[in-house]
Amino acid sequence: MSIAQSLLPEFDQECQTTRRVLERVPDDKFSYQPHPKSMAMGYLASHITEMIGWLKSMATEEGINFEGWKPFNAESNAALLAAFDENVKAGRAALAAATDEQLMSSWSLKNGDQTLMTMPKIGAIRVVAMNHVFHHRGQLSVYLRLNDIPVPSIYGPSADEGKM
Repeated sequence: MSIAQSLLPEFDQECQTTRRVLERVPDDKFSYQPHPKSMAMGYLASHITEMIGWLKSMATEEGINFEGWKPFNAESNAALLAAFDENVKAGRAALAAATDEQLMSSWSLKNGDQTLMTMPKIGAIRVVAMNHVFHHRGQLSVYLRLNDIPVPSIYGPSADEGKM
């Protein structure tokens, strides 16, 4: 079994769960911020959506350069979910097509001429496109709770849903 084939079931499961959390973000709460140092709910959800989209780059390119980068910032839940679905589809296809050799080659995150990090593509996929996204999904679930929005099951039943 290839590295990509071993990772795809986890990717699929986590993306399904992430989508369920994103579905709960109401348009009228996009500006909600639990603390002045926290991201607004809509921006956090957009960040999750954008980062899952980086998986395609991680599997197929040598890196991403943030110079001149304009972050994705959805204006509605419908736009958020459409972008998420598109990014998941493209990322999954790129991952499924990647060879072990490709996944072991280097990928870099840059800001202009400054290299912020370099690691094997498989590491970048795990750390940035998956683990980091799922960390932010956890933050978003707290935002939902703080707004009395039912939290979906994530790794087991939630207080709002007794099922997974």
